Amino acid sequence: MSSPAVRRSRLVAGHMMSTRPNKTSEDLVLFESKSAVRVYSLNRPAKHNALNAEMLDLLRNKIMEWNKSDLCGTIVGRGVGKSFCAGGDVLTVVENAKASSRQRNHQAIQFFKDEFDLDYLLASMNKPYVVVMHGNTMGGGVGLSLPAQFRIATETTVYAMPETKIGYYPDVGASYYLSRLDGELGTFIGLTGDSIRGRSVFEAGIATHYIPEARLPALLERLSTLENPTLEVVNNAIEELSLEYQADETTPTLASEVRIAIDSVFRHNTVEEIFADLETNTSHASPVVQEWAKKTLAALNERSPTSLTVSLEAIRRGKNLKLEEALNMELQLSFLFCRNRSPDFTTGVQAVLGKDRKKGRPAWKPSTIAEVDREKVIADFFHVEKNFPTVKVPMEDISSTPRNPMRYALPTEEEIRAVVAGSATSGGSTSVTLPELVARFQERTNGKYGVKEKVEEVVARQCQVVDNNDGNFVWLKWRPKKLDEVSA
Repeated sequence: MSSPAVRRSRLVAGHMMSTRPNKTSEDLVLFESKSAVRVYSLNRPAKHNALNAEMLDLLRNKIMEWNKSDLCGTIVGRGVGKSFCAGGDVLTVVENAKASSRQRNHQAIQFFKDEFDLDYLLASMNKPYVVVMHGNTMGGGVGLSLPAQFRIATETTVYAMPETKIGYYPDVGASYYLSRLDGELGTFIGLTGDSIRGRSVFEAGIATHYIPEARLPALLERLSTLENPTLEVVNNAIEELSLEYQADETTPTLASEVRIAIDSVFRHNTVEEIFADLETNTSHASPVVQEWAKKTLAALNERSPTSLTVSLEAIRRGKNLKLEEALNMELQLSFLFCRNRSPDFTTGVQAVLGKDRKKGRPAWKPSTIAEVDREKVIADFFHVEKNFPTVKVPMEDISSTPRNPMRYALPTEEEIRAVVAGSATSGGSTSVTLPELVARFQERTNGKYGVKEKVEEVVARQCQVVDNNDGNFVWLKWRPKKLDEVSA
């Protein structure tokens, strides 16, 4: 048999022509069948494929049909144009929510119900699901992509959850997914709305693979040849076209002192403490951390204080919830935002996206974190209301086995820590060297590209070396948390 590298070269060379659907179609979502592959292509490029109610309905019906079909092997999601999906049509949602018509009020609320139902369906369907996260992948696009077992970042990927910029909060399952990223990376992304680009989306565990856009036609062709594929078979097919680190590429872009600062600053459970730590870090010994702290503090000061409070609480709660439970929690939050529990959603959307949008900070109420009554906000948004709607998918259409979103991603920091600490079931000896650690994870992942770089980055940030003084071995030891971090 030929090696993965040889097969990869043949695939790339043989399929350089794009197989994207006709961009002139007026259909909001295009659906294609090619052998065993079924492809949906979001086709609203002028709006960066932002989701509206009609698109949600089209997608739900087709996904349910494909999930039941014996002829469907793999489902692939992508977007026409420069973006996969830049979010949802929140301007229409806000306009409906503030309208005097009861019917329009219902349409605003129903949008989120339909969106979350679709996200839950995608996360629990029985078919292998692949999403190409090219270009802008934000908000609603995150909801479509993170449920996939296979999430492909490209050189054009721009990932973000920018909801706090519009007086809202990271939804579509973000409380579940962001809380499961390494350290406090998800908290940082969710509160600031900062974007992550290209290979960094893969390094962070948001994407499971990194493939250049030029290789995507070859990937679709390869997937179309797989009949009744298992998840492992699909993973191997994608891995064949993944791009290894190039000679001119740097090490993981989310590494370094800033990555350490993110975990330290965003570990807190109140926004006030995060602000205070950022203020302290503006005088950090490292100029790089100083600059990051000043930039992040300025960004958070632009965000809705109420939204920051709701977002942080949701992410903290989401870590201990199942996906269905997290989506139900978020569905309540979204309904309450539509019911004007906070005026900031309407204020933010109109200021950022409306016809009379203005530059500068929206007129948030309350205006500062110091003015926010945290306990009241939590009581207003997180108490469970009676007879509240929940996400719902016909039981025959979903798998009973919970899906691990990190199964085919790079090893998580927690998995690496478990082996270093000797607590992993396959960890063996309680002492391990860096080469041994890298080798173990390369074996676990069948030589997945990026594993070596990820393990080395985590070790450099989280481990200390212990020399046994015999000149032969240098062991790794996980650094204990500082006392202030343990008590936080």
